Amino acid sequence: MNTATLKLDTLTCPSCMLKIEAAARNVPGVDQDTVHVSFANSKVTFRFDEDLTDAQTVAHAIEKVGYPVLSTQTAVQR
Repeated sequence: MNTATLKLDTLTCPSCMLKIEAAARNVPGVDQDTVHVSFANSKVTFRFDEDLTDAQTVAHAIEKVGYPVLSTQTAVQR
């Protein structure tokens, strides 16, 4: 499992968090229990199985529900 952090465009409402969490959790390979959106920092972090998905796929899912992703950072677990 790898961990990713996505920097989002500034979040303007707390309900945005729920939509972003749902989008990330619906991507096969994402550990649903690890999805966390920080409203204050406009970031989402999550763990994922690199054999099933990648951070870019999750970023695309979040962008599809209307929230631009500004950057992606992945920490590879060895």
